[in-house]
Amino acid sequence: MTGDYFSDRERGPRSRTEVDIRESAWGGLVALIQGAIANGGFGQAFPQECQDGGAISGTNFYAMGLAVRGDIADIAWPLDGDSTPETYAILDLVEFAFKHIAKAEPGDYHSFYRHHHLDFDKDVGRAEFRGDVNRIFARNQLAYELAEDGRIIRLAHPVLREILTGSVFASGDQKLDNLLETARTRFLDPDPGVRKEALEKLWDAFERLKTVEPDLDKKAGANALIEKSASEPKFKSLLAEESTCLTKIGNRFHIRHSETSQIELQNEHHVDYLFHRLFALVWLLLRARTK
Repeated sequence: MTGDYFSDRERGPRSRTEVDIRESAWGGLVALIQGAIANGGFGQAFPQECQDGGAISGTNFYAMGLAVRGDIADIAWPLDGDSTPETYAILDLVEFAFKHIAKAEPGDYHSFYRHHHLDFDKDVGRAEFRGDVNRIFARNQLAYELAEDGRIIRLAHPVLREILTGSVFASGDQKLDNLLETARTRFLDPDPGVRKEALEKLWDAFERLKTVEPDLDKKAGANALIEKSASEPKFKSLLAEESTCLTKIGNRFHIRHSETSQIELQNEHHVDYLFHRLFALVWLLLRARTK
């Protein structure tokens, strides 16, 4: 954990905004996986059997390498800490390792071959591996986390992280809630393409939100939500301007529609910016409607 080191205790946790895994983090992950190979941590999934019987004495390095290459073609085997693969391949490797790792404990000692037969605890092994991976991510300011289910999630900006990771939507409109939940989960995905899909779903949710007030058209519905969200006239005007501006952005850029006249979003950081901006408004309007 980040509090394990003096610098973190003195300065506080580092900002986790980096999305590209660089040599230092890759080297740490290589050391972690190679250490688990050496102590038999992958032996349950890829068993190196004792020559004197069926007991497991370690990890079958060759079999594990074939499995890694079969699943993740962009990862070279053996792992090379001096040659950093593409970020998504590394994240796939972390998920692969979590799936197959277990805590290896020495059992019976086989004196002839001078090795222990191994016993395994998958839950403990996964928990320890997850803690080590997340420490490496945190120390290298990476915006990723290995979740308890073994999936890599992307950490949102700290301003929205708590809301995005803990939100349960209950607007009273099931389709709106489904759109918001899809947007939330896809935005936490490391893949920029999936996050762009999250932005599309969030914009669809924004447009539907304008229609959930009974007996009102879209424009009147949006105005009603703004009325509920603010009583101070200038702030109310600010929200109305923001709603209008975001509606124009959704129509002008390639977010909700696919006409050739629309402008493509060229940068994943632009997707993140627009998601943050729209989610903040939607969250405010939802809170006013459901309080």
